[in-house]
Amino acid sequence: MQFKHHLIAATAVVVASMAPSLGMAQDFEPENPQCIAPSNPGGGWDFICRTTARFLFDLGVMDDTMQVTNMTGGGGGVAFAHVTKERNEDNNLIVAASMSTSARIAQGIFKGATKDDVHWLATFGAEYGAIAVAADSKYETLDQMMDAILEDPKSVGIAGGSSVGSYDHIKPMLLAQAAGMEDVTKVKYVAYSGGGEAMTGLLSGSVQAVSGDFSEMLGFVDSGDIRIIGILAPERLKNFPDIATAKEQGYDVIGANWRGLYMPKGASDDAKEFWKQAIMTMAESDDFKAALDAAAIEPFNNFGDDMDAFVQGTIDDVTKLSKEIGIIK
Repeated sequence: MQFKHHLIAATAVVVASMAPSLGMAQDFEPENPQCIAPSNPGGGWDFICRTTARFLFDLGVMDDTMQVTNMTGGGGGVAFAHVTKERNEDNNLIVAASMSTSARIAQGIFKGATKDDVHWLATFGAEYGAIAVAADSKYETLDQMMDAILEDPKSVGIAGGSSVGSYDHIKPMLLAQAAGMEDVTKVKYVAYSGGGEAMTGLLSGSVQAVSGDFSEMLGFVDSGDIRIIGILAPERLKNFPDIATAKEQGYDVIGANWRGLYMPKGASDDAKEFWKQAIMTMAESDDFKAALDAAAIEPFNNFGDDMDAFVQGTIDDVTKLSKEIGIIK
């Protein structure tokens, strides 16, 4: 089965935006700006906040350095509730988001939450998921690992940096479905509070594999600690031609994860405009584009109404997919 959703279709045609001026939002200047990463350090959400904080300061968009706060719990639900219930009118707050954020809303994991509880600010990148094992793992190929899962699902623990039902969980279930498993909910998924913790679980031997995003794994690949046995891309990445795709190994599964931000719905219009323009300026920076390329993240820009429509599309698609593989009724 091929995992197709709005992101997959859209990554082929990236929305281009001209570098904007912040003149439209001169009535607002952030004070003590903060970015919440809804996970522990080392994961994709943490990357979003720290990268955004660095570039907005380096580009002179903000005079103040941005505080990055890691707020774990509930697969991002603690941060979502914190924003909506305690800081709904905070003009100086932005929050890291990704495919997992919209997946949790679609699946009802954020209890009582809807897409319209926050203001969706932007996407600025997308990357493909990957499955990795420890460097000394007995699994040399994706086929070997999937054969073991089909024989005994409990024999292969797969770690992810987010909760059950998240995008990290969905990816190995899609692979199991492509391998012929009838009840993919039997896949043994072990949830951690961030990609860094999931990788620690793999390297300590607590689990046999990790499901995550490619950029989270690069450092461990370079250090020789892990091996990626399948990347969920339509073809091999140009900068990493030695890493085989799941598709070429017989598993027609493609999965990309968007990177972006939301902010409090009750923030002022001037603040919303400022942050939109700020992220647009960052996204058009050559240095920022180079940083994305180095992390194997493709530019993928959505702002304003386009961002809101995009998130609704991913929620619709995840709802459909989650029903197909038995996550929700």
